[in-house]
Amino acid sequence: MDTREAVDLIAAAIPRRAGTWADIGAGEGTFTRALAQLLGPEGRIYAVDRDGRAVAALERWAVQEGVRVIPLTADFTQPLDLPGLEAGELDGMLLANTLHFVADAAAVLARLVARVRPGGSIVVVEYDGRSASRWVPYPIPPARLPVLAAAASLTPFTVTGTKASAFGGTIYVAVATRAGSG
Repeated sequence: MDTREAVDLIAAAIPRRAGTWADIGAGEGTFTRALAQLLGPEGRIYAVDRDGRAVAALERWAVQEGVRVIPLTADFTQPLDLPGLEAGELDGMLLANTLHFVADAAAVLARLVARVRPGGSIVVVEYDGRSASRWVPYPIPPARLPVLAAAASLTPFTVTGTKASAFGGTIYVAVATRAGSG
């Protein structure tokens, strides 16, 4: 998937205002680039991945493009420190092709959501119709989203977009809001 396709896929789930977001499991940055386009020049994105080479490549891209991306090498399954931010200060969080790598996605999601302000957005990009494999070890079909939302104190997820996957099944985007006033 290229950046244009990623923008098209997630656009309906991303609010049309700048803010501070985290792209968890950013990898080589396809969705970070898409999120940067959607948030605009005033947006700020923490791009988190445990692969230091991918994070370094994102940092070079951000500097070259003048985009406000803060690259961070970290394991998102562990407690996460976002330099300069306290818990509950993110406006949103994007988890694109991320949660299917975690056996206990509900616990990890609940811990991550604590970084988002009440009323902030949680956007998930995952696969439907895929069996477990080394690339998607713990599939998260949309039918599992109510359990994840409840565990993380989120409003119910709404699927905002789908796209056929070149690897079988469908890629879907779902958005929820952190419960509480915001």
